[in-house]
Amino acid sequence: MKLEIWTEKYRPKMLKEVVNQSHIVSRLEAWVKKGSIPHMLFAGPAGVGKTTIALCLAYEFFGKDWRNNFQEMNASDERGINIVRGRIKDFARVKSMGADFKIIFLDESDALTPEAQQALRRTMERFSNTCRFILSCNYSSKIIEPIQSRTSVFRFKRMNEDNVEEYVKRIAKGEKLNVSKDATKAIYEISEGDLRQAANLLQASSALGKVTKEKIYEAAAQSRPEDIREMMDFALKGKFPDARKKLFDLLITQGLSGEDIIKGIHKEVFSLKIPDNKKINLIEQIGEFEFRMNQGGSPEIQLEALLAQFMKHGK
Repeated sequence: MKLEIWTEKYRPKMLKEVVNQSHIVSRLEAWVKKGSIPHMLFAGPAGVGKTTIALCLAYEFFGKDWRNNFQEMNASDERGINIVRGRIKDFARVKSMGADFKIIFLDESDALTPEAQQALRRTMERFSNTCRFILSCNYSSKIIEPIQSRTSVFRFKRMNEDNVEEYVKRIAKGEKLNVSKDATKAIYEISEGDLRQAANLLQASSALGKVTKEKIYEAAAQSRPEDIREMMDFALKGKFPDARKKLFDLLITQGLSGEDIIKGIHKEVFSLKIPDNKKINLIEQIGEFEFRMNQGGSPEIQLEALLAQFMKHGK
């Protein structure tokens, strides 16, 4: 039996199947009816449908033979000017087969050097009659202004909890999975709206029957919010030995990294029942200790020092 990757198996094939992003889909569907599109720039966080929408658009334009007129490239693989002068230019200059134009989808285009982006701008101008460009990036600010002015910019929204739940239910129905409500919520909290990560989490945790919250966190190798809150509560109440014991449980028994734990602390600090001015001070401390760990500080020592700061604010 062939084991398929669910991110690909449940990737939408048509624009109408895309989760959320209706403000983008409606405009693209109108262009499909007209039979033409401009150059476009897709900007937004990972896992929100940028690549999926580009693939759906190509399929709806070109039909079953869409691969002959669609070229997908990743700018992070080759980010210099030679990739623009070579592969991109060679594909763009050749007239399409059975269509008015071809499409080049350049993923992670914000990884291109400024020189490569300048060369790309000129290529987009010269071959606009035979090829349309769709650039995808996380941050549009990293794309030079001349390219932004020559494209229609689409800003993708991060998925909310309802969108993730809809997608999880779609996969659960297709795979006949039993997914608990808590598990769906955990998938959203860990993925933070990234549907690619949500699908991978669901697939990784589904091998042993019913999908539960515990299995999701185990598959993600991340700290459970209740464990982080318990450690923080111990520190705020002045029970430093108990807080330190819980920290060691997270680091050693559960095998979590210091970065994972401090990110969990940052998420939970806003729900603490302490005055806002103390929360502000703690957030400042969290940022300081996270920086220290990134600079090579011992996670064990830095997290213990952070818990000591929590003790000060709890008294």
